[in-house]
Amino acid sequence: MNHNIPKIYLKKVADANTKIRAGVGVVVRNEKGYILLEKRSDCGWWGLPGGRIEPGESIIEAAVREVREETGLTIKVVRLIGVYSEPFERIVTYPDNTVQLVDIILEGEIVFGVLICSHESTDLQFFEPEHLPVEIVPPARFPIEDAVSGRIGIVR
Repeated sequence: MNHNIPKIYLKKVADANTKIRAGVGVVVRNEKGYILLEKRSDCGWWGLPGGRIEPGESIIEAAVREVREETGLTIKVVRLIGVYSEPFERIVTYPDNTVQLVDIILEGEIVFGVLICSHESTDLQFFEPEHLPVEIVPPARFPIEDAVSGRIGIVR
């Protein structure tokens, strides 16, 4: 276990003030099957493109919007990897609140676009599934592991 986990992921206990936040994460692969990760500007660790589902937005709309905003790519959603809510990996402490993330993880196929970092990331890279970085944010660990292993329909 890496003891340098970003501070926002260190609180592991939910309480009555913890909010639940629905979001999406997207496993985007290139033509070689490499997985796109973004180096997050808030903590310097790697994660999947994604974010919260906005009011009035479908899961697919949120996934397409988040990937476009964070990477410059337009995708088509091709399948559901799983739904992830395990508290140990998904409680995040921000300066103004603590949330438990409930994420719907999808796989997306690139339709077109050129990689462009947003203000939310400092780098975007495609990684071979066998050579992923060590510093992956906790909420992305199980989804990436499941995607690499070919598991779908996961509920954690």
